Amino acid sequence: MRNTTRNAREQRCSWPGDHPVNIAYHDLEWGVPQHDEQRLFEMLTLEGAQAGLSWITILTKREGYRRLFAGFDIQRVADYDDRKVDEMMVDADIVRHRGKIESTINNARRIIALWDEGKTLDEVLWATVDGIPVVNHWRRLQDLPASTAKSTVLSKRLKKIGFRFVGATTCYALMQAAGLVNDHLTGCFRHRQCQHTPPAHATARI
Repeated sequence: MRNTTRNAREQRCSWPGDHPVNIAYHDLEWGVPQHDEQRLFEMLTLEGAQAGLSWITILTKREGYRRLFAGFDIQRVADYDDRKVDEMMVDADIVRHRGKIESTINNARRIIALWDEGKTLDEVLWATVDGIPVVNHWRRLQDLPASTAKSTVLSKRLKKIGFRFVGATTCYALMQAAGLVNDHLTGCFRHRQCQHTPPAHATARI
């Protein structure tokens, strides 16, 4: 990955605050164009898990999710059964919400169904922006939308395929995370860097 350091005159988006996990996620991952199927599955899962909770709650449980969902190995997760769900429901390393856990298993199965049709999750997601990241030019955090017409289209598309926990707001958060849209503020040092970052197929894991 390209240099993501900043000098003293540069700023970052305000939403990471001073939490080191949030800062690392912002500086290394958020907004970087992502095409790796397994990483996209992870992002989809985490954004769905975040619904109704703070993002830092999910980030601090990220290793728990990776452990319990087999490193987000799509084929392994697709084989999980009700007994596995019951085991996960008593593990505090993830959000113990049965619907969210079951949706992750369901979504893994939907990805495999796409593969069986000769398609990929990557193709479905990136078709929303015609394969080209949308570069926004927001100056203030409050200007960022919670959802857009494109995220609504993506939500409907994913729901039609059978994905769960993919509302328009969750889909927009996924689009931001996976670099379909560059929503770094114009004053943030990553706004410019993400425009010149090669598509990530195996980015560093934080």
